[in-house]
Amino acid sequence: MTFKKLGNSEIKLSAIGLGCMGMSEFYGKYDDNESLAVIHKAVDEGVNFLDTADMYGVGKNEELVGKAIKNVRNKVVLATKFGNVRGKDGSFLGVNGKPEYVKEACEASLKRLGIDVIDLYYQHRVDPNTPIEDTVGAMAELVKEGKVRYLGLSEAAPATIRRATKIHPISALQTEYSLWTRDPEEEILDTCKELGITFVAYSPLGRGFLSGRFKTVEDIPEGDFRKNNPRFNEENIKHNFVLVERLEEIAKEKKCTTTQLAIAWVMAQRDFIVPIPGTKRLKYLEENLGAVNITLTEDELKKIDEAAPHGFTKGTRYPERSMSAVNR
Repeated sequence: MTFKKLGNSEIKLSAIGLGCMGMSEFYGKYDDNESLAVIHKAVDEGVNFLDTADMYGVGKNEELVGKAIKNVRNKVVLATKFGNVRGKDGSFLGVNGKPEYVKEACEASLKRLGIDVIDLYYQHRVDPNTPIEDTVGAMAELVKEGKVRYLGLSEAAPATIRRATKIHPISALQTEYSLWTRDPEEEILDTCKELGITFVAYSPLGRGFLSGRFKTVEDIPEGDFRKNNPRFNEENIKHNFVLVERLEEIAKEKKCTTTQLAIAWVMAQRDFIVPIPGTKRLKYLEENLGAVNITLTEDELKKIDEAAPHGFTKGTRYPERSMSAVNR
């Protein structure tokens, strides 16, 4: 495993992190025992960057990750998030960035994770009804109190990021980025470079689509969030799969999988990008981590760029309600 610095900190992140969301919700059935095995295997392989959030599984994911790292806490850089509020029944209640809520959410996360300090604390979504200065101000107080080490934002617009950094250094920005979601290239990546912020790319495999496992809607299991995702509907998935077929040809020449090609491409875009592919299966973990050994030449990068041009993908990243929470 290779490592990259987190923002302007002294922390070193593994070049590929592990997204833990799907271990507790959204992507069909899950098995806690296998998820624990995946986290332990990832740490054994040198992955030290684990990503969770208080909303995943309505707190259950933090409890799972906390259990997994109990005996390896000193080997892990742990990131969690607040801001997406859910009821006990799983219902979505909106976004909250009010200072008092920030502190309540942090205390609850610390308790579920079973830790004394959160390494990287993100605002999961920007609250349009609370000035970012107030939210980050409360987050900064958590740093002073020793409950949080570094701060991050997720799906925040460049203007919001700039305002936030005037209150407290922002070490990481987490946003979706892959060969089928190239929006960050327009302005976000340059903003991160200018401000010394690590860009954490979630869904670098397009929610698993770029692996080639989902050719039709029927390939998506029941109870899976992707069933309601516009990019996976019957009309769009057929168009979007053309992208996968093009990548499969390039991967074949490179003697790697499309999964590894897609992750390696994300890593090759900027030296401050850290992808966090999520998986709850050991076989996929090993495949994902294999991307660390793949170096793409200029010619290969050009070929990939031509195969998956910006704007090719049909359908929005989320259903309309979820898209409305993305700060743009």
